[in-house]
Order: sequence, then C-alpha cells, then structure tokens
Amino acid sequence: MRALLLAALALPLPALAQSSPAEVARLRDAALTDQVAWDITEGLTTEIGARLAGTPDEARARTWAVAKMKALGFKNVRIEPYQMPVWVRGAETASIVAPFPQNLAVTALGNSGATPAAGIEAEIVYFPTLDDLKAVPAGSLRGKIAFVSHAMTATQDGSSYGPFGQVRRAGPGIAAQKGAAAIVIRSIGTDYHRNPHAGGTSFPAGVTPIPAGALSIPDAEQLERVLKRGKPVRLRLVLTPRQIGMRESGNVVGEVPGRDPSAGIVLVGGHLDSWDLGTGAFDDAAGVAITAAAAKRIMDAGRPRRTIRVVWFGAEEVGGFGGTAYALAHKGERHALAAESDFGADRIWKFDVALPESAGAIADRLGTALAPLGIARGSAFAGDGTDIGPTLATGVAAVDLAQSGLRYFDLHHTPDDTLDKIDPVQLQQNVAAWTAMLAVVANAPEDIGPVRRTP
Repeated sequence: MRALLLAALALPLPALAQSSPAEVARLRDAALTDQVAWDITEGLTTEIGARLAGTPDEARARTWAVAKMKALGFKNVRIEPYQMPVWVRGAETASIVAPFPQNLAVTALGNSGATPAAGIEAEIVYFPTLDDLKAVPAGSLRGKIAFVSHAMTATQDGSSYGPFGQVRRAGPGIAAQKGAAAIVIRSIGTDYHRNPHAGGTSFPAGVTPIPAGALSIPDAEQLERVLKRGKPVRLRLVLTPRQIGMRESGNVVGEVPGRDPSAGIVLVGGHLDSWDLGTGAFDDAAGVAITAAAAKRIMDAGRPRRTIRVVWFGAEEVGGFGGTAYALAHKGERHALAAESDFGADRIWKFDVALPESAGAIADRLGTALAPLGIARGSAFAGDGTDIGPTLATGVAAVDLAQSGLRYFDLHHTPDDTLDKIDPVQLQQNVAAWTAMLAVVANAPEDIGPVRRTP
C-alpha cells in the first residue's frame, strides 16, 4: 500500500489543456465569482495597513505575504531581500501668514529635504506651469518658496499622469537649481478632497534637496486665488522628513510550476509597498491580489505548460528598487512574458501586447477570450509597469491589461486610498481577465521569444 501511495505522489500533476477556447472561457467565467482577490486585499490592508518601503511596516507585509502565498498553495515561496536607502516622514504643516492667514493641507514628497524644526517663512513665487519655473534665471528664487501648479485632468488611460507628473518628479530639483528655499506644488491628482497626494521626487546629482511639499488640490486653488488678489503672499512651511540610511526591503516570490521548463517563465505581480498616508488598497494591494488570485485559478485547474511566477515587489513607490533587484537576481533565467497590475482595481477595458511575430496568434486568442468581458484589443506596444520594466528591457514579451483610470488619480497616494474604494464586482472582472490571459499565455504552444524594444 505504501509503495502504491508513493508511486501516486510521484505522478506529475495533470496537464492543463487551456489552449481550448472552451476551457479558457470556463475558467474566465468562473473567476467572475472570485473571492480570493478580495480576501488578499482586505487582509493586507486590515492586518498590515500602510507599507512604506524599507520600514518595519513593509517587513511585516513581507512576512504576511509569505504566509498568504503558502496558504494559497504556491510553491517555492520565499523572500528575496535587497538593501535600499530609506526616507521617512516627519512633521508637516503649511499656512499662509499674510495677507489672509489660514492653514493649508500639505504632505512632504518622497526624498524631500527638511526645514528646521520651527519651519521657514518666505514669500511665495507662483508658476502656473513647470515650463514657467524652468524659464526663470538661476538664482532668481533665492530666499523664496516656489509654488508650481498644473492642469491635470482624469483620463481613461491615465495618460495625463506622465506629463503633469513632471511637476512632482522634476519640479523640486529645478526649483532648487533656481535657488528656492522650498517648493510646494498642486498635488498630482484629479480629486477635490482636502487630501494632499504623496509621491516621490528626485534631485539632480550635486543639487542639495530642498523642502518639497504637495498641497491638496482645493488648497492649491485657494492659494492661487489669494495670489490673484495682487498682494505679496508669505507662507510658513514645516516639513521635517529625514533619510535614515540603508535598510532592507525585498520581493516576495511564489510559483505555479510548469511542466516545460524550456518554455520560459510567465512573470506576473504588483507591488507590496505603499505610501504611508492611506492603506494602499488601490495602490497596490489590489494589484498583488488580482494577479495572485488569477494564478491560483490556473494552478487549481492543473499544471500549465509554463511556470507562472507571482512576485509581490518591494519598494516600487520610492524608486522601483524591487523591479531592479528582481531583474538582477534572475538575469540568467528565461522569461517568456511579463505583466503587472498597478493601476487600481477598476474595470479593464483594453489589452495590448508586445509579442514576437512568430507568436502573433496568441494575441488573436486573447482577443477572443477577453471580448466577453468588454475588453478590446488596443494598438499600443505593451510594456507598462515600473516593476517589470527592467525585465522587459532585456527583450521579454509583454501583455498589458489596462484598467480604467477615471478615478485612479482621485485616490493615488492619498489618505483616501483605502479598502472601501474597491468595487468587488470590478475587482472580479479584473481577476477574470487575468485568469483568461494566463490560461492562454501559460499554455500557448508557440515559442514566445524576445521582442525588439526601441530605446
């Protein structure tokens, strides 16, 4: 009896015949009732909360993630650690001192410099756009606080974030080069709550970081109205963040082993860390949950041809350290395709691919599988995502499943990024789309070779 049992255990798992359109459709439709993604999102945001990269909170999240992945049945679950520089928040206040005294809602941008503990007080110089800031002479802002605005609006594809986000990403460095004592910006977002939006900034080499804060959009517009009265405006700003040196972060990895190692790895996931103002439900607990729930559905249906590797990346928000570390650690492995979910949990409306010509039929099968979910094929060259970017740069193929961005930047990096903003039905549509995508891609008979990416 024992010999028979051991022989049975040694048998390979059944192959998953997901190349059949009917089987793909069955798995897709079953995923429309998925509860796993909600369970992961609810658990991570409730039991851990905010998960700022490199802090004890992110470390607790990694421990939680390992236990969750193992409980879900993933194999080879482990943490892959790395070191990174860590910035932490301090005191944050802003107030108009003159001509109309009042408080403003502000938060420090990641990597912001610090004011003295008592703060600074200086005259505001207003710039309606980043280009206006760029145009002033070097040194002309000495002793002043720059205030930079913008006109970002909501779009389905989130395309406004790239250009308008430069106000946050590059604005503080430019203001420092112009001699500013500090900078405040209109938050990079589209909501009208008194919630400032966090997010990272960077300073050019050799430029000393200055205090850099984001005002909530209603407060930024209030400041603009005050400035339009034509009187000099003085602002008092207290921002006391600090750099605490190198600390540990890490990626949490789990796998659905494939039956054909030569076919390559399908890399999927999202990022485990979050900014510290909310609980990171939209950004990106939902992303790790969606991809893991879909991978579990493929795993439970049988053994796919390709290994599906689920990675919950660390330290994405503060500079993409997890994606870089993953690409370096796994550069010797063959990845067939990569995809990530990092744009909330609202309905997926289109998909894009980056596939070699020899695997073009995969896109046609994806179109058939995803159409019943209201998802159309786009014309973009896929490859969106900070975490998978370094892996894609080596020529790995990609699929993008594009979620609606119409409310994403209302919540992004704010105290409002909490579990109640997740729509369970839209979350399930995401899981169904990812399940269908993985069912097609992980079992595609075609060889998924490298793609050419232009620099």
